[in-house]
Amino acid sequence: MTVTPSEISSTEAELDPVGEAPTDLDPTSETSADLNLDIPEEVPTADDPSSRAASRDTDGAGFTLDEFAALLSKYDYNFKPGDVVNGTVFAMEPKGAMIDIGAKTAAFMPLQEVSINRVENLSDVLEPGEIREFFILSEENEDGQLTLSIRRIEYQRAWERVRQLQKEDATIYSEVFATNRGGALVRVEGLRGFIPGSHISTRKPKEDLVADFLPLKFLEVDEERNRLVLSHRRALVERKMNRLEVGEVVLGTVRGIKPYGAFIDIGGVSGLLHISEISHEHIETPHTVLNVNDQMKVMIIDLDAERGRISLSTKALEPEPGDMLTDPQKVFDKAEEMAARYKQMLLEQAEENEPMGVTLD
Repeated sequence: MTVTPSEISSTEAELDPVGEAPTDLDPTSETSADLNLDIPEEVPTADDPSSRAASRDTDGAGFTLDEFAALLSKYDYNFKPGDVVNGTVFAMEPKGAMIDIGAKTAAFMPLQEVSINRVENLSDVLEPGEIREFFILSEENEDGQLTLSIRRIEYQRAWERVRQLQKEDATIYSEVFATNRGGALVRVEGLRGFIPGSHISTRKPKEDLVADFLPLKFLEVDEERNRLVLSHRRALVERKMNRLEVGEVVLGTVRGIKPYGAFIDIGGVSGLLHISEISHEHIETPHTVLNVNDQMKVMIIDLDAERGRISLSTKALEPEPGDMLTDPQKVFDKAEEMAARYKQMLLEQAEENEPMGVTLD
């Protein structure tokens, strides 16, 4: 019996009533028809940009690379001694305060570092939750904790303020809190200052100056040597000088006599009557002419505000040379008259020293 191809196909179909799922490679299956397995004419190479994944556009990311770097630096935890950082007080303890400065471990500020002034209780200076600047004193300890200070910041700013006051030649007022053999101690902007005994102008004993407020001028401001020296005498002299002038006659009292002259109190400040300014006649020692507590008239011949010195004279008041030795009362009676002559002489000398005008044709 002869079997035709069509009969074979028909027979195979009858022998496979359930049917097997066509393979993907069967060109007659629907799945195969849907797939395009033809190779395109132009295949992109590996170095073709169009073959790579699309790069992201960073322009629309919301911030630039510089801004990103700044953001990272904001959270830089590399704290080092000498830095000034912002911190928040979050715990108060008997010996100090715990401060959050953004480090891995809370920082600690000892009680003695809370202020440049003496502090008994933290609550007098700080409050929980308070935010302020802190100075980093030391490296992290073995527990990773930093030590902070407010006192150091106040100390630096106090010296800046004192230097500015000195530059302005300002007169300040400060309370004496202690005295010693050399002078008196005061506080200026929280810094300890010293007034040498030679620069204290008062009739009080030094011990009685404690709690007194004195006008002061700066003599020395040296942060490196931690030296702050002030003068009470200079402040008084300057104040007095503002109301005095060269050639003026003033009434004074002899407060001290030295081989080189006498110190005369003229309304709370001391002026020097040098031995050469007592008389036109030669004098071996001021003791032969003057006594302590003598009241006398003297004339101002120089005012040195920078050095805080007032120079006096009775020689310029003598009607005749040597009158201070033979008749001091005559000198005092004619003091104003002689002072007027002295002023006129100064005026004439000033006019003679003026440059003459030049007329140009």
